[in-house]
Amino acid sequence: MLSWLIPVIVIVAILVIIGIWYWATYNSLITLNVRVDEAWSDITVQLKRRADLLPNLIETVKGYASHEKSVFEDVTKARAETLSAQGPAEASVAEGHLQSALKSIFAVAEAYPQLQASQNFLRLQSDLVDTEDKIQAARRFYNGGVREYNTKIRQFPSNIVAKNMHYTDREFFEVPDTAAISEPPRVQF
Repeated sequence: MLSWLIPVIVIVAILVIIGIWYWATYNSLITLNVRVDEAWSDITVQLKRRADLLPNLIETVKGYASHEKSVFEDVTKARAETLSAQGPAEASVAEGHLQSALKSIFAVAEAYPQLQASQNFLRLQSDLVDTEDKIQAARRFYNGGVREYNTKIRQFPSNIVAKNMHYTDREFFEVPDTAAISEPPRVQF
């Protein structure tokens, strides 16, 4: 009579253990996914902050170098591209274009000593450097989250849950031309 009870208890215990493991794995994947989304949000906030600084920087430099129209157009175009980027891949390309445009505007600024002495220009430059540092920090945090998430969905046995829930790899935020972003834009005095 009790001989059937032991196998039933063992089967129920195994099912409970599998259920708890599945639940814990699912929750950890959700946590990692949300962390990556949060980190991406941090990057977009900093990219937006930089994009908001650029019109002020352009106007300040324009007052001294109004004949440099193409430089200002390039920065404006790169700013728009950054703001409209969807996802890490597009943002990476836009980031490279913006870095090139910023180098051009600072090259123009170097030709105007009175601009380099302007308190408004110096404040904008300082804000921009601060924002660039924050973008790099947010990028590192995002890429760390993506690395952790991608590792988790590939490791056995959590990859079983990830496949069932249709989780896929997330993209790293990588800039094609890493030399372009290795340092924040600077003006040489």
